[in-house]
Order: sequence, then structure tokens, then C-alpha cells
Amino acid sequence: MSVHVVVVGASVAGVTCAEGLRAAGHTGPITLVGAEPHDPYARPPLSKQVLDGSWEPARATLRTAAALRELDVTLRSGAAATALDPLAHRVEVGDELLAYDVLVVATGVEAVRPSFPGADGVRQLRTLDDALALRAAWATARHVTVIGTGVLGSEIASAARRDDREVVVVGRSGRLSAGTVGPLLSDRLLALHRGNGVDVRAGVGVRGVAHAGAGAATGAGVRTGAATVFLGDGDSVATDLVVAATGGRPRTSWLAGSGLDVSDGVGCDELGRAAPDVYAIGDVARWRDPRSGRAVRVEHQTNAVEQALSVAATITGSAATPASTPFFWSEVHGLRIQAAGTFDAALPLSPWPDDPDVLVQRDGVGTTTGVVGWGAPRAFRRARTELDRSAPVPVPVPVPVRA
Repeated sequence: MSVHVVVVGASVAGVTCAEGLRAAGHTGPITLVGAEPHDPYARPPLSKQVLDGSWEPARATLRTAAALRELDVTLRSGAAATALDPLAHRVEVGDELLAYDVLVVATGVEAVRPSFPGADGVRQLRTLDDALALRAAWATARHVTVIGTGVLGSEIASAARRDDREVVVVGRSGRLSAGTVGPLLSDRLLALHRGNGVDVRAGVGVRGVAHAGAGAATGAGVRTGAATVFLGDGDSVATDLVVAATGGRPRTSWLAGSGLDVSDGVGCDELGRAAPDVYAIGDVARWRDPRSGRAVRVEHQTNAVEQALSVAATITGSAATPASTPFFWSEVHGLRIQAAGTFDAALPLSPWPDDPDVLVQRDGVGTTTGVVGWGAPRAFRRARTELDRSAPVPVPVPVPVRA
């Protein structure tokens, strides 16, 4: 219990792991390394309360530096990890080599910037600084164009409509995506957006963006300080603000040469173990799902919290915890979308007998593998018990660490 645990990534997963270690009785040093200069904060409010101005940034803080000191956790903010030597048990942080006994990788994902002409002038939303910059531009925008038909794009479009802005959503894919459910809810999402006044242009993509005031031709009818978005079908959209929500990639470039499996995030077993004395949690982690045997990477806060607590229990040898069930939720135009389990895009969703707003997916032998709630939180909780009954429970085993 006196070993030094280094957590790389001051995310909700990283903070929860540090808290979980202390709650489980870990008395050794804990160092939390964060690339951003801010106190650790939650990301979900960025596209909701922080963006629309109903929250100031401090309300999204998970724990202040002072609160972490009270927990006897050393916070290294504004310090990005740049390399890992798992054999020597060292992490390179800036110009320093930081020794560890156990390492937890919680570096999350980074936004992918599109590659079309004019993309450099397009806003993104991943970090707190992104949210504050976007909020400043948001204040005067009456027309918002969102590039991307995933969850974040839907949430930004929803927030813009809530503020009575005109909204166009553009996507290269012809299908809208919803977290772990993928495109299986596309038709419902499309109807939901259009029913709330969103102009959805799916399957056309973007050829480029011309920004007014940047020396580019903007075309007729474009307002001062605005932009023109040129679509793949030859049409164009005059807009005040362009936001790209074109997905993210696991933040693993710093792990190059470490020997870890980083083909899609950090590959782990069902307990989050990526290598001896190395674990990964949260958006960056690709855990083996004990139900399906498939490696699954889930980008959602609830999943990150469950994985963090599971790894904290494993490191400290605490009581067994259930396998983390992939979980996702979002709110679009006031409708709560929830999903638990794993989903195969090739298999249909079927209405749950007790409530048509709950959808289930079953495998070839009739076992429920995924449950979706479409504006039906109570029924979703009842239907989710079908997953819980079939879930295997791995037993966390303390992993020997170096003295």
C-alpha cells in the first residue's frame, strides 16, 4: 500500500481513480499529471451549461488543487506526459523522468480537426479553453453550422436551437450516430432534429469553408464576420459560426515505442490491465468486454468513473467489483437517450415488450446484449436488469508491483 501510483490524465477517470485509491485505503504517494493548466474539470458541461453561459467554468471543476492536496494527491497541472518506459517504470513529463510503481493511463481523446480548406478557422469543442472561446463567438451568432453527425454535433445543435438560433448540421456520413449505439438510432435522431427545426444535410460532407475578413471570396449574402460553408453536393450555407464536431482520437501518441497496444486506444484485459503495473481507464482505454469477448472503447463519463473505481479496487486488492457495462447517455432537444451494453450495427433493435420507447438488441441465442431508452428513463432502468442478470463478474486481483 506504500507504492507510488502515477495517474496520467487529470480527467474524471484520473481524479476518480485517485479518490478511489484513497477510499480503498491506499496510503502511498499518488501523483496526478494533467496536460492542461486548469484544475481537473468535467467535460460534459462544456457542450451544455458552460457553452450556453448558465455555468461559469468553476462549476465544472471536479476537485481544486487545494482539495487534491487535502486528499494527499500531488497535482502536476500544465505538464503533458511525452513518453513511457514500462520496463524502467518511468514516465517522461516535460524535462523530468517520473518514477512509478503503478501507472494508470487516463489521457482521454483529442479532437480531430477536419482537413478541408479553411478548417483552421473552424471552432472545436473539446477543452475548457475551446468552450470559452466558442461561448464568446456564440454570443453574437444567429446562425450556427455544425459539421459532424455524432453525439457532440447533436448536443451543440440542440443547444443552439434552445437559444433560438438557426442551425444546419452537415455530415459526410448519411447516418447520424449515437455513442455506443452507433447509427442504429439514425432515423429517430434525424426526425428529432428536424422536428425541432434543425436543417440536417447528411451524406454530403464539406468541401471547404471561406471565412469573411480573411481575404477569401465569401459569395453574395454573407454577413460581416461570417463564413460560407461549401458542401459536397454543390450547395453552400451562409453562417455566422462554424463548429466542427468530427470525432476524436485516443490521446496515445506519447506512448509510441512503449510496447503497449495502441491500435485503438490502449488495449486492456477486462480489469483494465495493459501491461504489468500499467492500467488504462476512460475514453482512452479499450477494455475486453467479458460478455462478448470483444475489445470495447467507450467515450462516456459514467463508463470512465466505473473503470476508475474498478482499477482502484484492483490495485489495492479490495472487494470484487462487477464488470463495467458500457453505458452512454445524452440529451438532445430535451429528450434523454440512454444506452447500456454493446451493440452490433448489423443487428436490429426491437421494441421491449413493456415499453415501445425502450429498444433491445439480442444475439443469435436470444441473450440481451444492449438496451436503449428513448425518453424513457424509468423503463430503461427496468429493462437494463436483463443485462445485469447475464453479466459475468471478474474478481480484481492485486498485481505484484516493484518495491
